[in-house]
Amino acid sequence: MKHALLHLAALFSLAACGGSDGGDAPAPAPAPAPAPFSVKVIAFNDYHGNLQSPGTFGVNTAVPTASRPAVGGADYIAGWVSKLKAQNPLNVVVGAGDLIGASPLVSALFQDEPSVETLNRIGLEFSSVGNHEFDKGATELKRLQNGGCKVNGSTQDPNSCRGAAVGTPTPFEGAKFKWLSANVVTTATGQTLLPAYGTKTFNGVQVAFIGMTLKGTPGIVTPTGVAGLEFRDEAATVNALIPTLKAQGIEAVVVLVHEGGFQTGSLSDINGCDGNLAGSAIADIVSKLDDAVDMVVSAHTHAAYNCTLPNAKGRKIPVSSASAFGRILTDIDLTIDPATRDISAAKVTNRLVDRTDTTVTPNAQVASIVNSYNALVSPIANQVIGSISAALPSATSDAACNIPAGDLIADSQLAATAPAAFGGAVIAFMNAGGVRSPGFTYPQSVGEGDGNVTYGEAFTVQPFGNSLVTLTLTAQNIKDVLEEQFAGCRGQSTTATRIMLPSNGFKYTWNGANACDARISNVTLTRSGATETLVDAAGTVVNPAKTYRVTVNNFMATGGDGFSTFLKGTSVLGGAQDIDALSAYLANFKAPAAPYTRGANPNDGGSARILRTGGTACPSGANVNP
Repeated sequence: MKHALLHLAALFSLAACGGSDGGDAPAPAPAPAPAPFSVKVIAFNDYHGNLQSPGTFGVNTAVPTASRPAVGGADYIAGWVSKLKAQNPLNVVVGAGDLIGASPLVSALFQDEPSVETLNRIGLEFSSVGNHEFDKGATELKRLQNGGCKVNGSTQDPNSCRGAAVGTPTPFEGAKFKWLSANVVTTATGQTLLPAYGTKTFNGVQVAFIGMTLKGTPGIVTPTGVAGLEFRDEAATVNALIPTLKAQGIEAVVVLVHEGGFQTGSLSDINGCDGNLAGSAIADIVSKLDDAVDMVVSAHTHAAYNCTLPNAKGRKIPVSSASAFGRILTDIDLTIDPATRDISAAKVTNRLVDRTDTTVTPNAQVASIVNSYNALVSPIANQVIGSISAALPSATSDAACNIPAGDLIADSQLAATAPAAFGGAVIAFMNAGGVRSPGFTYPQSVGEGDGNVTYGEAFTVQPFGNSLVTLTLTAQNIKDVLEEQFAGCRGQSTTATRIMLPSNGFKYTWNGANACDARISNVTLTRSGATETLVDAAGTVVNPAKTYRVTVNNFMATGGDGFSTFLKGTSVLGGAQDIDALSAYLANFKAPAAPYTRGANPNDGGSARILRTGGTACPSGANVNP
């Protein structure tokens, strides 16, 4: 669109130079300029292996819960993509990362091969790489791109390459789409791990799609997953690529970036942009982008928005995000001027992947693949492992950022490592970003009975396969790591506040109005009726050198989520997987035993574990680590 005036000026110049004297034959009329044409871009993000519908969703929070349609599911995503493609033969389907990882059991058990196989048939062509693509490391990501069976040591993984049972090729076919990541560089070679960009040609005009991973990935992925890789600045990487694209005659540029923001208003309409994503990472990235970039498809925060945000020259460009789990598709109509080879206009609409829309035909082949994988996993997924007395959501429940599901998980990790032979822990901390949506729901979902928790439901909340690590920390270390929760404090990311969820008996108070290192007070530990103060009301550590055995997952133990203080832990002892600890703990609350009830543990004394001075709501974006 930036070349439109130059194009008009060139036409006027040709007209002015086209005069002749009366004796010459009139010059032939110039050929008419080729007409602009439209290209449809269909985008989505943060699929996370949600092959089946994640439930209901509304176009905004004003839609009553009872009126929200069922959305998503790979079969209906494919159906909606087909419907939108039928509107324009010039089309492309793109993603913005986190297609895999943190997936439900129906995909995760099979090494996320089902995610890739369904995305192939949905028609995805290009996608940026998200942080979760690195959960199992670069080698596994490349296997999923290129195909082949997963091998553990010298043995093929029994849950890999199950195509014969589900109707897909064997060995595993690999991604037919291209994962892109311009800013992820292999340090040993200086080359990008994956292609920086992909192009598709429409009526002779190339459109470039640049893939970007958030530069903060090393802080939210287990270090082994990103070993040997460098994550460079997003905007600087895009801007450095522009001359390369222009040298190829490419003027139409779309950025697919796995980073995002949040609307600030309460309505959160899927096509809204309340607050213009002010203060968010994505707004900062866009504000630095070269004027050659025409549109940004963003992701990561699991939010939906439809914005226009200013670039480095102040020109506003479209910036979209499509929530998560296949709930929404972003329907984009780009107008391309063939004379300038540039995008001159963009119309962007977020659309619910509505499973009740009778104009959409679900894809039968995709449905068959999903149903076949579900049949393989159902005997495991539908086993009842325990019960709860009320729903335990994965969302924050108060201004202090307590998370009901986090209480249960932290308790299970403490129980697994409290025996001396397994660590002798007295405290456990759970990172809030590892407590996945929707938490533990109360109504039955597969006929298991209200309040009963199945293995599949537990796995959905704890899908990472992290192992437990118990280590020794001093009281001063504990104070420091609690201070490390807040944006910009003690090396924590400047854009993220990450509140940890403690196990029963551990309580603390925080005050976000205070300076860094002065926000934590009233830290106590209650065991067997006796309460000990670690940090007093003034924020002073009572006995700084006293030691405690503390359990976290291996992600946190290696400095994940910015908790570098855990690296100071000593006498480190590995333990069980998080899902195994959770399953074993819930077995104590399986009928005929009484169900798990939040707040019932006598060590808690009937009050919340995290308290806060000041504040009326958990900070926007806190505890989010999608």
